[in-house]
Amino acid sequence: MKKILGISAFYHDSAAAIVVGGEIIAAAQEERFTRKKHTPDFPENAIIYCLEEAGLSIDELDAIVFYDKPFIKFERLLETYYSFSPKGIFSFLKAIPVWIKEKLFLRKMIIDGLKEIEKFDKKKVNLLFTEHHLSHAASAFFASNFKESAILTIDGVGEWCTSAIGKGEKNSIVFEKELHFPHSVGLLYSAFTYYLGFTVNSGEYKVMGLAPYGNPDSEQTKQFIELIKTKLIEIKEDGSIWMDQSYFNYLTGLRMIKEKKWEALFDLARRDSESELEQSHCNMAYAIQQVTEEIVIKMAREAKRIAPSDNLCLAGGVALNCVANGRLLREKIFKNIYIQTASGDAGGALGAALSISFMYYGEERSLTNDFDAMKGSYLGPEFSDKEIIAMAKKQKAAFSKQEDFSLLAIEVAKKIAEGKVVGWFQGRMEFGPRALGNRSILGDASNPEMQKKINLKIKYREGFRPFAPSVLAEDASKYFDLEEESPHMLLVAPVKEHRRLQLPEDYHELNLKEKLYCQRSDIQAVTHLDFSARIQTVHKDTNPRYWELINEVKKQTENGLVLNTSFNVRGEPIVCSPYDAYRCFMSTEMDVLVINDFLFIKEKQINFEDRDSWKTRFKND
Repeated sequence: MKKILGISAFYHDSAAAIVVGGEIIAAAQEERFTRKKHTPDFPENAIIYCLEEAGLSIDELDAIVFYDKPFIKFERLLETYYSFSPKGIFSFLKAIPVWIKEKLFLRKMIIDGLKEIEKFDKKKVNLLFTEHHLSHAASAFFASNFKESAILTIDGVGEWCTSAIGKGEKNSIVFEKELHFPHSVGLLYSAFTYYLGFTVNSGEYKVMGLAPYGNPDSEQTKQFIELIKTKLIEIKEDGSIWMDQSYFNYLTGLRMIKEKKWEALFDLARRDSESELEQSHCNMAYAIQQVTEEIVIKMAREAKRIAPSDNLCLAGGVALNCVANGRLLREKIFKNIYIQTASGDAGGALGAALSISFMYYGEERSLTNDFDAMKGSYLGPEFSDKEIIAMAKKQKAAFSKQEDFSLLAIEVAKKIAEGKVVGWFQGRMEFGPRALGNRSILGDASNPEMQKKINLKIKYREGFRPFAPSVLAEDASKYFDLEEESPHMLLVAPVKEHRRLQLPEDYHELNLKEKLYCQRSDIQAVTHLDFSARIQTVHKDTNPRYWELINEVKKQTENGLVLNTSFNVRGEPIVCSPYDAYRCFMSTEMDVLVINDFLFIKEKQINFEDRDSWKTRFKND
């Protein structure tokens, strides 16, 4: 049984994962420990946690694996600057010292980082490097329960590769086709993220959330789509794209796009990050979302042609575009689709470890009857009663403990039914960007005011941002046109017709806020503007506590679902520890906090109205 530590670091979303005998033991993102969102720092805390969870020291590891190959990336950097010289001299002068100091000495940086954790025999360390897109592919295929599968990975860029099509079979992954830098679906989407005033590498999901506010029938929207497809890019039949680099600046510049050329092309100025969102911005988001979906569908068809299979494994940052995933599902190109819950760079740490376990050491894969090998994605740290009580006493928090969880579920469900907002902290933390019922903020999905309340008074973020439903798996078909399981909240599906309400005739003439507060369905708080929802199906055997709570909500409200959003405020990572949860609880207008069996009521806390003293200032996300 080989013991393998996977690491991703130094770009964004640093993480660590540990695999023993092919079994995923633990995985966590460094941001959760340091509270620095999307941190690129060496994942010291995540590694410490993974080693402790596995009961191992560094000397006991058979291999330590980094998720990409820095020398090939450096080759790409040099070749790019050489090809476009003398353009990009300022970008070159800024980038090269960092590469020479850090990236080219990555092996030393990893060893030095490990030394900060504990002493070990440097001579015995088996330090390996996998290719970036192999890490993505392995994170999906080897975590799935497919014996064989077509594989599609799509992101910004790895070494040279930006998208790859391959085939997984038993312990093998073979790539058959690649799209190379600078042509990239991920970078294209990020360029529009920047153009719309959001932060690249973290704001892409805002573009996805904004897209349904666009008017698909407007001439402006149609023109945007046409301009993207005729001026910015060319889409080939196999889904590969060619990007006209005269409009982009990421090759040799310090920004994603050449703003003046974009503004002239679209007759629309780049939006400032804090300025008002207008209908033109919504139409632009809709346009790039539609184009992206077209590309993904064509890539999937090509994957089916190259690697005929009923199954598809999907990973890479673009695989987090759950709207595109939902459309891919409805196209029925594949019977079964598996998407890695941590599809971004954080999941690369897990994929690196899995690839070495199965492809390098040849360990036997054990397929189970579970949805996958991710253990519900509950792979992070958990906390004991002793630790929770110690935190509560230190913060002088008022709390009660309920020994019978069924009674606790009844009490919390009652709070939800009354319109209260609940911070729900249970067991092991989720791995990946989605809160799946262990680090979640919950509300009543049928309450028409709940989306507005949580966005403005809890999350302190843009009001247009949608929320997801967590629904009892056995009740999902009552609310949504979804036949498949969606335990990782990576699929979007339509709300059932009979639950929808009639929109006003002048709906597309309304402004963004007016659209947002139009009544759309009887589960208003989780119904997006296009009558869709990003769904998490909750399974009793995977998360029995969360299932029991939602089942109790069903008994009290007749709805077997709740609104679920990640337990954090704008600009901060999802909470990790009991203290993180309590601070978030106290700094917002959250009503109730549940940490395992412990119940905290806001009105009973000392100086509960003094939220400002608890707030930590974070950068905008």
